[in-house]
Amino acid sequence: MAHNFDVVIIGGGILGTSLSYFLSFLNKSKKVAVIEQAQNVAFHTSGRNTGKVHAPYLYNPEKKKLFANAAFHGFDMWEKYSKLHDLPFKKDGVIEVALDRKGIKVLEKYLRWAKQNGLEENDIELMDKSEIKKIEPEIKCEAALYVYRDGSADYSAYTESLMKDSKDNGTTFLLDTKVTETKKENGKWKITLNEEHEIFTEFLINAAGGEAVDIAHNVGVATELTDVHFRGEYWKAPKQYNKLTKTSIYSVPEFPDYPFLDPHWIIRVDGSCEIGPNAVPVFSPYGYNKAENIKEFVPKMLEMLGSGARKAIFDKQFQELAMNEIQSSMSKSTMVERVKRFLPKIDPEKIVEKGTAGIRSSIINEKGKFEPDVILLDDEASFHILNYNSPGATGALPFAAHIVNHLHKSGLFSSETNDAQCGPWKFSEIIEKIEKK
Repeated sequence: MAHNFDVVIIGGGILGTSLSYFLSFLNKSKKVAVIEQAQNVAFHTSGRNTGKVHAPYLYNPEKKKLFANAAFHGFDMWEKYSKLHDLPFKKDGVIEVALDRKGIKVLEKYLRWAKQNGLEENDIELMDKSEIKKIEPEIKCEAALYVYRDGSADYSAYTESLMKDSKDNGTTFLLDTKVTETKKENGKWKITLNEEHEIFTEFLINAAGGEAVDIAHNVGVATELTDVHFRGEYWKAPKQYNKLTKTSIYSVPEFPDYPFLDPHWIIRVDGSCEIGPNAVPVFSPYGYNKAENIKEFVPKMLEMLGSGARKAIFDKQFQELAMNEIQSSMSKSTMVERVKRFLPKIDPEKIVEKGTAGIRSSIINEKGKFEPDVILLDDEASFHILNYNSPGATGALPFAAHIVNHLHKSGLFSSETNDAQCGPWKFSEIIEKIEKK
């Protein structure tokens, strides 16, 4: 194994792998490595989400401009990439329902945001309940947004394909490898792997998802921020429900400032249906089971009590919402009932099998507030991507191109050519799109 690299990316999720993909085309003479502690790329959040290619109607164009723009262009890029590699992609749309007057106001706001974020008239439509009834007779609601430019994908397959492309261009992937220490030595980063091997790199990119904050803290970056983890659980619907609706259904979130999403009715790219996710507070980015959460409970609570998260966890509304989510984890019917409000035909008795659980990590600042947007931090010879949440998978390709371009412009490592052909795209054309406006 080579021990010296020009760039090391920590994190083999969809973002870390997308970063390696573009670097491998643009910097062919550079030695790039991706370190992933799981046995495969996209093993955690990237492969455990709803599998949706989200249209940017949920994102405030002022507060989440870059995310919204990445999601908008991500749709076309994934569609093109999936065709090139014969991977599953379905333009199947999504419906966001409002169950009351307050919800209709939110849908009207989403429609405005959608247009500001680039969606056209024929991409999205606000319908009253009689119009939606004609298309989806099983839905019960007051009004709905039908978003046509929304899709379903298999992000695990996409990430594995990106890894293959990246490897073909010379990138090293160190899977099943945990970063146990990172420190500066003689002007380089010395990274200890699995507590025994050492590698060195000139430049470090932290795209570690649920562990990104811990890695940033280890090198003295973003010390005022802390993260909280939420496990999103799913229930599988039996085959008899597979044709209940033609498209996935989301409902307007009741508390948009918190990462608690009302569960959705999801149709996956393979046609199977699920209910989920909830957002159960857990104590580790790998808190899928009791043992891991018990092990991490005390250190995580101490970290949170010593940071801005203290204000969040003592907030009455947060406590109430957290208890509701814990209840939805303990009681299947609590979760199913939330979806039954807009799909009354579902019988909780018929839903017996659990789906995949995924964990998302949200960042709380020193004021005790959840950070609404991704946080990008430049440090000396390192770059950190924190709070990279939904619609992270949708926008991963254009977002990664944006970061690589930023690093080139900062002169941290110069691009050999900014006009390189990266698979089906010219790099300069992606940048033009993502950075316009």
